[in-house]
This record gives sequence, C-alpha cells and structure tokens, in this order.
Amino acid sequence: MRTVLTVLLLALTPAIAQNSSPSDSAKSQPSSSAQKTPKHTPNLAPPSSEHVDASSLPDDIGDSSSKDTQIDISPPPNDAKDHPQSGEVLTDEGSSGSEGPMEFHPFDPHKAAKDIEVGDFYFKKKSYRAAEGRYREALVYKDNDAVATYKLAICLEKLNRPDEALVEYQNYLKILPYGPEAGEAKKAIERLKTPNASAKPN
Repeated sequence: MRTVLTVLLLALTPAIAQNSSPSDSAKSQPSSSAQKTPKHTPNLAPPSSEHVDASSLPDDIGDSSSKDTQIDISPPPNDAKDHPQSGEVLTDEGSSGSEGPMEFHPFDPHKAAKDIEVGDFYFKKKSYRAAEGRYREALVYKDNDAVATYKLAICLEKLNRPDEALVEYQNYLKILPYGPEAGEAKKAIERLKTPNASAKPN
C-alpha cells in the first residue's frame, strides 16, 4: 500500500507544481516597480535675486533706461545734402528761425468747403471783397485747393486786380493742368496779358 501511495505522490508532484498560480510566485519575489527609487522632481520656483553672484555678471550690462540717458539724435552724414528741406518739416511748433516764429496752417477740408460755399453766396450778391476773403480763408484750411484758387482768381479779376488774378489762374493750372476750368483759366491768362487787361470781365 505504501508503495502505491509513493508512486501516486511522485506522479502527482509535477502536476501540482505546474498548476501553482503565478501570484504565488509573484508574492515570493519582490516587484520590480517597488524596487525602483522615486524620480527627483525639479524645483520650478523662480530664481531669487539673493542667489545671484554680481561678480559673475559681465561688465557691459547696457545703458540705463532712466530719463537721464542721452540719445544721439544727430542726423546721418550727408543728410542735409540728400534731404535739403527736411529741416522745415521737422521744425517744432513754436520754434523760431531767422525769420521769426514758424506759422502753421490747420488742415481742415470741411472748413475750406464751408468757406467756398459762403464765398459763392457773396459772389452771387456781387460782394466780391467778402467772397475774396472767404476764398482766401479756404486756402488757409486747405492749401492748393483748385476750386478756391480758381474762384479767387475770378474775384480778383472782378475787383480790377489783374496781376493778382493772373497769378491765381496760373496757380490753378499748376494744381489741375487738365482740370474742368483749365480752358477758361488759359483764356483768362491770355486776356490778362493783353494791354486792355485792366478792363473788368463781363
């Protein structure tokens, strides 16, 4: 009987070993993840100025941003030769040159159009002096306005001031050489250049 039991045990031993659960072996062996040491987390805090070594900084740190810093605003070489009229444009308001304070004209095309409209009203009433004043004021608000220049020329011709009228007709042709009134302006120039130019136009 013992022999039979011994044979059975020997026969069953390999089967018992094969059917053993892997968890048993895992329990017997320590886990690989458990053996790993935790990673070092970096310090994300910003560096403190207390830890900066001033002696390690370069000598040329840069200019100060304070208002006392001087900025070189001198023009580049040959600037006056390359841009002869730039000084007139860059002159600050209120600055004075050899001819006194610089005069500034406000640019306002709306006021210029209104002045032309009022000038036309006076012109229709044959109040040419009042119309002249309004056309000149329009040219203050909008320099080289073709309409105001042409109408000013007509006013001056009506006021028997042919020399001034001639200049304004020529100015109109400089502004609009092929403008709607270019033909009339050329005729007026020819008329004013004749000996009878002092006669008022109809």
